[in-house]
Amino acid sequence: MLILASQSASRKAMLAAAGVAFEARPALLDERAVEAGLGAAEPAEIALALAHAKALAIEADANLVLGSDSLVEVDGRRFDKPESRADATRHLQFFSGRTMHLHSAAALARDGRIVWSHADVARLRVRPLSDAFITWYLEQEWPAVAGSVGVFRIEALGPHLFEYIEGDYFTVLGMPLLPVLAALREAGELVA
Repeated sequence: MLILASQSASRKAMLAAAGVAFEARPALLDERAVEAGLGAAEPAEIALALAHAKALAIEADANLVLGSDSLVEVDGRRFDKPESRADATRHLQFFSGRTMHLHSAAALARDGRIVWSHADVARLRVRPLSDAFITWYLEQEWPAVAGSVGVFRIEALGPHLFEYIEGDYFTVLGMPLLPVLAALREAGELVA
């Protein structure tokens, strides 16, 4: 059985909707320490390194472990999940009128080694956001968006933030699902 090294509701929902049998186990990992060890790496490299680290953090005998991570970069600045509603407000004010690059990565590990990985990026153009809109939006979406690096759920009110989105829908949700499914088929975990 596939082990998902995450408690992300979005990632669990994607796998469940795709009919993938899995068990979710949180990866106990200091993500900031992993990032610090990468220095000035590019956002895609960081997302991939975090996906690798999560996949390797779970001991699962011979089972495949799926690690995944996402990060947001806007105008060269990386953003983590907001620590508070005030922090979410500051993020949204910074995102306003800019293009968000959402990097999502996934990795599969077996027997303590990475056997597959993939990274993808989506570009999301944030429309100009008024303070009144940001207040309204967070009244509706907080604390549900507290676990999102982009302070949005695309499957909820998140589309109100954007003028356009370029990229794969699943990448926007937080995991490049189509390549993950292909890798699981190749590994014999799904019917090909």
